[in-house]
Order: sequence, then C-alpha cells, then structure tokens
Amino acid sequence: MLNSTSYFILGAYLDVGTYVKYLCFVMIAVLYVVIVSVNAVLIVVICVNRSLHEPMYLFLCSLFVNELYGSTGLFPFLLIQILSDVHTVSAPLCFLQIFCLYSYVKVEFCNLAVMSYDRYVAICCPLQYHTLMTPVRGLLLLLLMWLFSFVSFLISLLLTLRLTLCGNILNSLFCRNYLIVNLACSDTRINNFYGLFGTFLSVLVPLLPILFSYTKILQVCSAGSRQTRQKAVSTCTPHLASLLNFSFGCLFEILQSRFNWPNIPNVLQMIMSVYFVMLQPLLNPIMYGMQMSKIQTAFRHFLFDKRELM
Repeated sequence: MLNSTSYFILGAYLDVGTYVKYLCFVMIAVLYVVIVSVNAVLIVVICVNRSLHEPMYLFLCSLFVNELYGSTGLFPFLLIQILSDVHTVSAPLCFLQIFCLYSYVKVEFCNLAVMSYDRYVAICCPLQYHTLMTPVRGLLLLLLMWLFSFVSFLISLLLTLRLTLCGNILNSLFCRNYLIVNLACSDTRINNFYGLFGTFLSVLVPLLPILFSYTKILQVCSAGSRQTRQKAVSTCTPHLASLLNFSFGCLFEILQSRFNWPNIPNVLQMIMSVYFVMLQPLLNPIMYGMQMSKIQTAFRHFLFDKRELM
C-alpha cells in the first residue's frame, strides 16, 4: 500500500481566518494540557499511595493511562494541522494515528467492562471480594485486555496496509481506517468482513460482562438494604456515565464516517467527530476524582506531603 501513496490530504479543514484559527489552537491546547495534567496527577496518586493498590484503583489507573494514550494520538496532530496551511499527513504517520485511536477505543470499552465486573463482585459478593479480585488477578486482567485490544485491531490495520489505493483525499479531520479502505481499487471483501467481525467482537466482548454485572447488581439492589443501594449508586454512577458518554461518541463517529448527513452543519459534524476522544479523557478523571472519597483523601495527602517537602 505504501507504494501507491506516500501521503494523505485531509479535506475537512475549513478556511476560517487567522483569528479563529489561533483561537481554536489555544482552546484545544488548553484542553489537552488540562487532560494530561488531571490524568497524570491521578495516575501518580494511585501509584504512590499504597492504600490504593487494589484492583478497583488499578483498573482506574489503566483507564487514566488509556485517556493519555488516546488524547496524545489526536491532540498534537490537530494542533499541527490547525496551524498548517496545507493539510497533509504522511502515510506512516496516518496509520500510526489510526492504530492509536482505534486501539484506544477498544481498550476503553474493555476497561469499562472489567470495571463493571469488579463492581459486581464488590456489591454482590462483598465477603469474597478480596479472594476473587486480588491485585495479581487484576493485573492479569489488564494485561489480557490491552493485549486483546492491540492484537485485534492490528489484524485490521495489516489488512488495510495490503490494499492498493487509487486516491489520497480523506474527508476528515484525522485519519480513519474506513475512509482509507474506501479509497482502495483492489478487492476489499476481506477488509469488509473482518471490519464487521471486529466491530461485532469489540462490542460483544465488553457488552456481555457489562450486562451480566449490572443485571446481578440490580437484582441485589432490589432485594437489598438501603445501604446496599446507596453503595451501588455511589460506585456505579461514574461508571455508567462514562460508558454511556463514550458509547454515544463512538456511535456518532461510526455513523458519520459511513453516511452523509447534509442537514447537520459542517462545524457540528467536525466537533462531534472528535467528541469521543475529547470529552472522555476529561470526564473520567473529574468524575472519579470527585466521586471516590479514597482518591480525594489520597490526593489531599499527596499535596500536603509535597508542601511539607517544600
């Protein structure tokens, strides 16, 4: 494939004038700095505080690492493109971005699925929690989750790399696998089949433990005490909000990349196309940082210790 085109042209960027261009640059740069800061701080707090070395917080740490991974796959690229007069990207860099963003999505869903199972064990089997969910078992789940996400999309990317392309214009703000496959003038039936299979697998693998976990949690809450319901609400609300928000962003991205929506303004379409990787990395650390008392306490101790050293 790399012999057929060495670069791609991103056709979704509009000529909005110098002032608007710099305003967009500053807004996105500030958002990226905030995302990196809040996620990095929470990762450090969880890593240095021994009381947070439990499976639930290991899963949260993995979630925050993934937010850094996904946002870094998009934000620096967007900042460069906004200031550039010619919106082109080399083929290797384009495929690197595709791998980062698509694997980010897979890891995010799998991470949320593992977290839902962790909440199921904590609420439905509280006396067995520390036996069933040990730190070693938690790390093993994380390793398998990241490995599955990387390998499953790597196959799809390798199938795209073998294609011969007859064009190089992508009507998008960033590189998308589906748009590149549409540029192919060779047989894409294998890509289409694996694309559907991969999408089905990416949805089904996380969906089954999520549905199972929340079905059991609802059963326990309906028959349990008020304290049990309060615990379920306090621990499951951030998870459900994160899951629904990310699912909405990914659904819009999938639909937008496959269908033309002439009635929706171009600016709104561009904003929504990056919604899944702009809001999610900011929403998760804020929600979990504000909602979970142990993280708040550990964060205050972390700040206090820093001031003591100064």
